[in-house]
Amino acid sequence: MWDKLFPVWLVTRRELRDQLRDWRVLTPLIILTIFFPILMNEFARMTVDFLNQYNANLILDRLVPFSILIIGFFPITVSLVVALESFVGEKERGTIEPLLSSPLENWQLYFGKLLLGVFTPLMASFLSIFFYLVMVDRQGLDMPPWYIILQLLILTTAHAILMVSAAIVISVQSTSVKAANLLASFIVIPVAVLMQGEAVMLFWGNEDVLWLAVAGVTILALLIVRVGIAHFQREYLLGREIDVINMRWIGRTFWMNFKGDAHSIAEWYGSSIRSSLRKLVTPSMLIVLIAGIGIWLGYDWIIQNLPTALSKAPPEEVAKLAERARETPELMRLRESFSAPFLFMNNTRAMVSILVAGLVSFSVLGIVLYLVNIGLIGGLFGAFELLGIPPWPLFLGGVLPHGVFEIPALMIGSAAVLYIGVALVTPQTGKSMGEIVIELLADWAKIFIGIVIPLLAVAAVIEAYVTPLILVAILQR
Repeated sequence: MWDKLFPVWLVTRRELRDQLRDWRVLTPLIILTIFFPILMNEFARMTVDFLNQYNANLILDRLVPFSILIIGFFPITVSLVVALESFVGEKERGTIEPLLSSPLENWQLYFGKLLLGVFTPLMASFLSIFFYLVMVDRQGLDMPPWYIILQLLILTTAHAILMVSAAIVISVQSTSVKAANLLASFIVIPVAVLMQGEAVMLFWGNEDVLWLAVAGVTILALLIVRVGIAHFQREYLLGREIDVINMRWIGRTFWMNFKGDAHSIAEWYGSSIRSSLRKLVTPSMLIVLIAGIGIWLGYDWIIQNLPTALSKAPPEEVAKLAERARETPELMRLRESFSAPFLFMNNTRAMVSILVAGLVSFSVLGIVLYLVNIGLIGGLFGAFELLGIPPWPLFLGGVLPHGVFEIPALMIGSAAVLYIGVALVTPQTGKSMGEIVIELLADWAKIFIGIVIPLLAVAAVIEAYVTPLILVAILQR
């Protein structure tokens, strides 16, 4: 095992020696590590003085953890330039050929660069956080609990791995340092938006939800590392000299994968659609399993939390809520406001949202959206059960008539998104990453246009004009 890992250390040591000689990287990193905690400490002091006027104790308690989160982020952004030029920078300097001609395996080269890219910003972030905590302790401010500090350190580590691994992927796919630096915004901006959500969790004081954020960021980071290894090709680094957006090639590649060898609609369904569906067998099984988990989670969450909310409400309000759920006229007026086109467009937007979320997260966020959508069924079961309304008749009359079309469409579309994520992290020799993405989008478009849209159209018509009649008949019994 050591024989395999020792070359990784050799690459890391070589990169570390070069980086320690580069004052252009070390100087801003050292300045930021020392002076940014002082700046944040002064900001925290001024904020404390202001909030003390309004007795905002909750915000005050969470101000130090928020500062730790921000302090750990900034050194990573400065060190990102090292990862961005890890491969393309050596290509421009003419030092990449000896490295690529070495007997090292691809994963050893990649991990050698990755370890240094993660090690430097993490050391700077941890030192900066430690310096800040020392200042907080000397000023007599309340220190956050140890488990929150542990959460923030793990989250900082996950941020570093996520951003550095994404930067190395960009460095491998770029043809110049300038292009790699321009693409850095696609790393910094999404992570900054992600940190805004994490900051909200900190101020809410919900540590359990923050652990979910830690798990999500860690999964994304590991997936990006896997993508980098899967699409790292030495000959690709040496063969490309300039990036060109060839719209004709993109359109032709997409159309050939979308149409296949079919010359008619029947052939398209019989050959092209069938071949795409065969790829979705395993993802569809996973989607069904996730659906069962989502329904159970939705049901369990409502059963565990809704009674607490209902116990705080007056009994007459609870009885009125249950009565409203049984009121047929209000139900009919509500259903009349939802036409079939509206329902179809709403469901179509949901499917496109799952695709977009999946593309930017290797299917993770897309599957989360699917989990939330399918979990609503379990939540409705639990809510009706707590209100004393039999859930099964309502499900059979209010969900099943259109659900036999809508739920399979949701599952098939989500399975296609899951397949995209799996294919992106799977090595495919002889193809560039761009070509793989185009082919995957063509597969998704085939499934979406050929299967999902017809199912959603039928489901919308039934949900608008048939389901209300069945549901009203059940409620009037």
